[in-house]
Amino acid sequence: MKKRTAVIALAPIRYFDISKKHNLKKIKKYIKLAARKKADIICFPESCLHKDEKLVYNDDLIKEIRQECKENSIWAIITEDIFCGKKPYNTALLIDRNGEIKGKYKKVHIYDEEVKAGKKIRVFKTDFAKIGIVICWDLAYPEMFKKMKEKKAEIIFCPAQWCYEQKAYDKNHKEREIQLLKSLVTARAFENIYFIGLCNPLRDQKDQVSYSAIVSPHEIIQETIDEEKLIIAKLDLNEIPRLEKIYYKI
Repeated sequence: MKKRTAVIALAPIRYFDISKKHNLKKIKKYIKLAARKKADIICFPESCLHKDEKLVYNDDLIKEIRQECKENSIWAIITEDIFCGKKPYNTALLIDRNGEIKGKYKKVHIYDEEVKAGKKIRVFKTDFAKIGIVICWDLAYPEMFKKMKEKKAEIIFCPAQWCYEQKAYDKNHKEREIQLLKSLVTARAFENIYFIGLCNPLRDQKDQVSYSAIVSPHEIIQETIDEEKLIIAKLDLNEIPRLEKIYYKI
């Protein structure tokens, strides 16, 4: 079997500490850093661009990020509330090494948001793997992940801005929610036999759960809590068919 690998990066950045309105400077910084580390793709958290505005596809912020991807020859996933016609959707944009938008995913399972819900589950072909994208609360719906497996996805990216509901716990709210997130992401990877990258931001909001991780079907490869840093891992994509041979025969 031909050896196949992919180097993926997550950037769980702190929001709005450089600029009070947007995170452009920091996003460009981490794109450069991931490229220097030879990453094929970098994924940023949900709603990573502007603090309080819904954008359009040709917004100057998005144009600058596209140019940064081109200059550094790297793929990127950025997520923001973006107008499609007159309707805003929570949208993940997949940008390729040439700075072109190669895919769009509109969040299907919205959670108390002033946006429209998307309808389509998407899997995209890149030059390093077939990837799927979900956003935050989508993680709680296993049927989405099963459908992406049927579409031959090898890596799923989940930009998120996951918060806890205080009413769900009597105490230790954040610690319990982190354990829930770990359980969800590891279960999705194991039951579908592929890799998952979960990326949350750091925000000045009490209920924000700043847990990010790169997960294989059998282990958490990299993880971080309440820390801004680049998370990067080299994935052995041959692990997927190897494990499929084991489990699909049972």
